[in-house]
Amino acid sequence: MRHLKKGKSLHRRSSHRKALLCNLAVAVLTHERIHTTEVKAKEVRGLVDRIITWGKRGDLHARRLAFKRVRSRTVVKKVFDELGPRYRQRPGGYTRIMKAGRRQGDNAPLVLMELVDRPSES
Repeated sequence: MRHLKKGKSLHRRSSHRKALLCNLAVAVLTHERIHTTEVKAKEVRGLVDRIITWGKRGDLHARRLAFKRVRSRTVVKKVFDELGPRYRQRPGGYTRIMKAGRRQGDNAPLVLMELVDRPSES
């Protein structure tokens, strides 16, 4: 039975998995679009949504919670100054996952994960 077991193991020890998810969250929040595997994207989606929700709150406690997770002052500043106000009216669901084929070596399903309502690159 899997009582109190949250998330997938991703075939990594807990410290490695935690570091991987934090690094993926930083990448998504920094670049607003990343290529990764489907399982990793689905795991990091909840963390990214939670951090953006903290950015919408905008208080000191939320800022400290976000910094505790991502450990990057520039990312926290971007979340609270840009992303929080951008998604102020949106009730949730800040990320989009689109399938992008399969990886050449091991045939793993790849996806394109991006933030919704992001400014166009033109």
